[in-house]
Amino acid sequence: MKNRYEALLVLNTQGKEDTVKDIVDRLESEFQKEGAEIEQVQKMDKRQFSYQAGELDSGHFVNFIFHADSQLITKLRSKFKLDAEVYRQHYQLLRPKAEPRAKKLAEAK
Repeated sequence: MKNRYEALLVLNTQGKEDTVKDIVDRLESEFQKEGAEIEQVQKMDKRQFSYQAGELDSGHFVNFIFHADSQLITKLRSKFKLDAEVYRQHYQLLRPKAEPRAKKLAEAK
């Protein structure tokens, strides 16, 4: 059974600000190669970190919402850990989309 997940990736684009779109497209194809079905890609622009992390003080945030098997998350984590352009990654299981509440009440009558 495929679950719905959200992946927040922080990209290290220091010195490569003009190639952000290419990096996001490459990452999207990596998700699809591994078997994930991409629902949405949200590019959230460059943001400053609240503290300086090593040499970096900012990064591009990209949010992927996708459907995949639970074993795929482990594969993606290890794959992107080796990617120099992915600075941080966070995955979260999302709840299934619920029907609007008004519709449920109308059906009960």
